[in-house]
Amino acid sequence: MSLIENIKLAVRALQANKLRSALTLLGIMIGVGAVVFVVSFGRGQQQNINAMFESMGTNTIFVSGSSRQIMGVRPTATITTADYEAIMLADHANCISRIAPVSTVSLPVVYGNQKRLINVTGSTLELRDIRRYELEHGNFFTEQDYRRATSVVVLGSQAATDLFGSANPVGETVRIAGRNFEVLGVLEKKGGFGGSQADNFVLMPLSTMQARLGADTTSRGRPLSIILFEATSTDKIQEAKTLITDTIRKTHHLRADEENDFTVTDMQEIMKRSRESQAIFQVFLASVGAISLLVGGIGIMNIMLVSVTERTREIGICKAIGARRRDIMWQFLSEAAMLSLFGGLIGVVVAILLGLAATGRSMGFYTVNVPFSPDIILVAFCVAIFTGLISGTYPALRASRLDPIEALREE
Repeated sequence: MSLIENIKLAVRALQANKLRSALTLLGIMIGVGAVVFVVSFGRGQQQNINAMFESMGTNTIFVSGSSRQIMGVRPTATITTADYEAIMLADHANCISRIAPVSTVSLPVVYGNQKRLINVTGSTLELRDIRRYELEHGNFFTEQDYRRATSVVVLGSQAATDLFGSANPVGETVRIAGRNFEVLGVLEKKGGFGGSQADNFVLMPLSTMQARLGADTTSRGRPLSIILFEATSTDKIQEAKTLITDTIRKTHHLRADEENDFTVTDMQEIMKRSRESQAIFQVFLASVGAISLLVGGIGIMNIMLVSVTERTREIGICKAIGARRRDIMWQFLSEAAMLSLFGGLIGVVVAILLGLAATGRSMGFYTVNVPFSPDIILVAFCVAIFTGLISGTYPALRASRLDPIEALREE
């Protein structure tokens, strides 16, 4: 019996039991659709996260401190301006190209009748280059503004929208902690972890923050939230981290047996952790789809066994008129493969429609992107057909081994 004849017989047999065939398709459809969607979803989000990290600078190094509390006294930040100054004085030109101290505090920012609690950040001009900030309106503060501690600010895109709506805030005055600050510019929307909140900040010279907003002073200088570094190249990251660690340990007078009271992390390390987490999450989601495929395969096997029982007499007649065992086996395998093929096709279509519906929607700190590629669809089809063939093998073997005389006696 030719392949074309087998396919025709398989389609005719499936059409004879439309409802049963449709219910059997459902398991394969859900399994294939789930696998295609979650794998594509995972790839898309990994692309988004990689793009976020790259926009933050792949050579960026973060130094953050811990807060220590001694004998009930108010916690003191362990990273201060003294650490920044010590690293600036160290011979760092070979491995570090830029350094930016950063101090951040949440304060009420007022314009007219609008009042918002916004992160107010003080830093140097180097922060603009390390974080790849681009201006949408106006200008950034200058080195002269930094030296004179001028009362000027640059707004993040979300902060500008919250305070000014659609109006251009350049040249306007906002009040922070009861003091007036002129708005020099508005940054382009950058996004990142935290969604719109990542652009909800006010940036000013660190000297202005320390002079105008009354920053605390410790025995080691004024506290900082973090210090950002940009390594001269990816190959120099480890050398830069070693220099930073050794310098800050000396500044903090830590003994060799004492642990660091600060953390040094680079963007490459963060990206690696993110990829590992994404891979584990993607495997978990794909496993859910695989379970659905397994359930669908069991459904195909069950339906094919029922079909063999119902068509016992038909099998006996076919054998009596000369059909060989392999003809009977291929007929039932063709039916199982057709069920898997149609189920896989519908599943892929459903996954693509779901992906198109989800793409562009905001999910916290990123926008959903579900890119479909031929390799994912091809693998899903192959797995679906393989599942159908495996599930249909036992019923097909059972049908091919039926004794024709006993089959003809079946009512």
